[in-house]
Amino acid sequence: MRSLITGGRGFVGTWLAEHLRSCGDEVVQIDQEVEITDPGALLAAVTDAAPDAIYHLAAMTHVGQSWDEPLRVLEVNVLGTAALLGAARECGSDPHILVTSSAEVYGAVTDPSKLPLTESSPTEPLSPYAASKLAAEALCAQAWLGNGQHVVVVRPFNHIGPGQSPNFAVSALAKRIVDAQRSGATEIPVGNLSARRDFTDVRDVVRSYRLLIESGAPGSVYNVCSGVDVSIQEIADRLLAAAGSSVRLVPDPALMRPVEVPVLRGDPTRLKEATGWAPEVGLDETLSDVLAHWRATPA
Repeated sequence: MRSLITGGRGFVGTWLAEHLRSCGDEVVQIDQEVEITDPGALLAAVTDAAPDAIYHLAAMTHVGQSWDEPLRVLEVNVLGTAALLGAARECGSDPHILVTSSAEVYGAVTDPSKLPLTESSPTEPLSPYAASKLAAEALCAQAWLGNGQHVVVVRPFNHIGPGQSPNFAVSALAKRIVDAQRSGATEIPVGNLSARRDFTDVRDVVRSYRLLIESGAPGSVYNVCSGVDVSIQEIADRLLAAAGSSVRLVPDPALMRPVEVPVLRGDPTRLKEATGWAPEVGLDETLSDVLAHWRATPA
């Protein structure tokens, strides 16, 4: 299979490329060299790649940043997806397409009886990022219903692993713990520790993507998640234990979001039934690998 990854040199794209190559696929990665909102440049890149499969990962992904740059987030995540779907339609190779949305589209769930979230759960986006992802999903539905393109949408819940930017909570916590051990600091700043999230290792996430390119039903949406929610406090405690650190966690208002989603827990049943996928990397192994990554990264 010949595969094209947009956002191919980012955190998930790098792991996805490695996985695809291990499966024997040819892989083309495009990132900063092609402006995702430039239809002409994108069409040229996709046509040149002549892919059997496209994994559309390119996006502005930081929820907090989306509050500061809502127009740019909409431009990249919505218009960029429209440009990608158009290029796939015109490139001549009729590729299968996987577009990454986000579990953030579900919004805040305050009633525990509404959990776990299924693909049929109400979508109530709270952030500009979540709104942009839901709009991109609508474009994918139109591409299938109106143009007959083989498109599947994934709603990944929180995915973590070595190499993730410290703009994201788990990687940030691990980096601060390692930095504190190096400097002798006795405390580190933290955001909201009460939020609960459904974490999946990035290596399990990318396995699901390839399986869905092969077996996913066009026009369908799939949660990618573990089905278990864990608090950020528990993540911090596990990281501290794994690192052998007694550093104190100090809440920092600057790290709090304007609006917080209290809990996200998904139901991966549809994904499992379509592909046979199940998570293979345990949370403690993931956290250990994240700490190891930051220990190996020069200060």
